Amino acid sequence: MRVAGVDSVAYAALLSLAILLVAGCGSDDETAASPGPGSLVIYSGRSDDLVGPIIEQFKDATGIDVKVKWGSTSEVALLILEEGDASPADVFFAQDPSGLAAVVDRLSTLPDDLLARVPDWARSPDGRWVGISGRARVVVYNIDRLDETDLPSSMEGFTDHKWKGRIGWPPSNGSFQAMVAAMRLMWGDERTRRWLQGIKANEPREYPKNTPLVAAAASGEIDVGFVNHYYLYRFIEKDGEGFGARNHHLADGGPGSIVLVAGAGILNTAKNSENAEKFLRFMLSMPSQQYFASTTFEYPLAGDVKTHGLLASLDEINNPSVDMASLEGLKETQAMLRDLGIIP
Repeated sequence: MRVAGVDSVAYAALLSLAILLVAGCGSDDETAASPGPGSLVIYSGRSDDLVGPIIEQFKDATGIDVKVKWGSTSEVALLILEEGDASPADVFFAQDPSGLAAVVDRLSTLPDDLLARVPDWARSPDGRWVGISGRARVVVYNIDRLDETDLPSSMEGFTDHKWKGRIGWPPSNGSFQAMVAAMRLMWGDERTRRWLQGIKANEPREYPKNTPLVAAAASGEIDVGFVNHYYLYRFIEKDGEGFGARNHHLADGGPGSIVLVAGAGILNTAKNSENAEKFLRFMLSMPSQQYFASTTFEYPLAGDVKTHGLLASLDEINNPSVDMASLEGLKETQAMLRDLGIIP
């Protein structure tokens, strides 16, 4: 597979280096005693179309028999809790930190050198999970109807009555719920509830996920929507610069401009813990981080990998200083959304 924007020969060399590094993470005695590469079970709250290709690269590179259970992050987290000690999962690969926080008691402590590959803000302070890539919250807007100067500087500006019937949102989406969890942490429950009520009063169109919402912004079905940044660039890559929507990073440094992490941890009941560690090391290797930067348009977190040229750099985003591990309370966030009649 060729990663967009990266020379194929150079990428192959990086991939070979990653294989050597991953293969060497066990001891010589363990390697000699092993009858084969073994297996690995990943429970993924990230979608197949986004991370399936890089998981396949890990499988091809190592020979490990990888099985993946796909679902939303909240569904997968709930399944892990329901299965308890009987869970066959070795790795939980989550879309957002609130999903990881929901199962943190079921995750084992990761090696210090692995955790040190990412910034402090992108990993669990108690070493239970590590960020793999970054995803910024943005407002996507229709460029025929709006300029960036027409947009408010904060999420609260969208509760103004002038936005009635013009907003799209995906309230059942895990990243949206993680943003609401960040609101609750930064603003408190009362202010967050007022914001949700204000948006609901403006009669937003509801979408099941980010992709159709971004398409709706481009077509003029809505004027603005609340999404993760990278969906837009997948459309631009396919349809060109004439695509009818763009992203706006809110200037206030509030929850609407937070950079969330997709991350992973190893279950403390993992039967294939060594292969699970190999997987995390591979995800934080140069070729995998290049994959996230070049192919999924996410923010690389480890190594000297440059952000894709279409994206604002992390330094340009007024990302609020929020401990990712504090974005817990997924059940409480969902309970608030249900109480307000926003999700079933």
